[in-house]
Amino acid sequence: MTATNQEKNTRTHYEARASGVVKTDTGGTFFEEYTWSNLRINDRRVALPTSSRNFRQRLSLSPAYRLAIPDLGGIHPALVGPVVDFLTFYADVQLAMRDPSLAQQGDHIYVNDGGVNSWADGRRILTGEDAIDYDITLSDVDLRDSVVTLVVRHVPPAHPAIASRAPWMHAPVEETPNNWVQVAKTDSGGYVASVGKETFVATIRLSLVDGRVLTAALDNNVDVMERECRDSSLTRCGPPVRYTITRRIQIDEGR
Repeated sequence: MTATNQEKNTRTHYEARASGVVKTDTGGTFFEEYTWSNLRINDRRVALPTSSRNFRQRLSLSPAYRLAIPDLGGIHPALVGPVVDFLTFYADVQLAMRDPSLAQQGDHIYVNDGGVNSWADGRRILTGEDAIDYDITLSDVDLRDSVVTLVVRHVPPAHPAIASRAPWMHAPVEETPNNWVQVAKTDSGGYVASVGKETFVATIRLSLVDGRVLTAALDNNVDVMERECRDSSLTRCGPPVRYTITRRIQIDEGR
């Protein structure tokens, strides 16, 4: 996995390797169990603690397997992004697989989901949530090379159920209701509170031979309004700052 994150004042590049084995659970459902290694940030190797090296991420494209965000509290903070992004690709494909109307090139569905996803680790990120609906298109079916391409757009639902902890966080940052929120601790004991509009576009290529993910890319934009606050209730805050977060994530089969 490789990624580039452009935030308010920083641009970060990271890469990491996920190595998996296929197993079955007690009910006979197949899943993939991944370990993470070779994490590099801005071309510098990150030494992962034992808890991160022992961490196992379970994923599956089987419709019978229930995907879930794992406990992120025990892993290195720099691994939280790769773990959640990897899950996103699998969740998108599993959702598309459940709808039989996605059968021919150009077929399209809209899924009103609105469910809340969290990336809070309980240490630095106290609140980290987004809520999305799904706009899914079977954009290409290549029978010659046995490859199918899905395009999954993550868009704000009409009524996002994110945890906006202060009244000022309810005002829309853009033309739709806010569907993204984050509250992080600062080293000085304060808080950085952010709210905004988030969208994703995931492009995923799958093998028609065995169903595996061949490549996938995720373009993620968040239009943010941010305030620095002195209290946990986020009522004693400085002036708002506007900016855009842009992320580009890609996964390719390793050798």
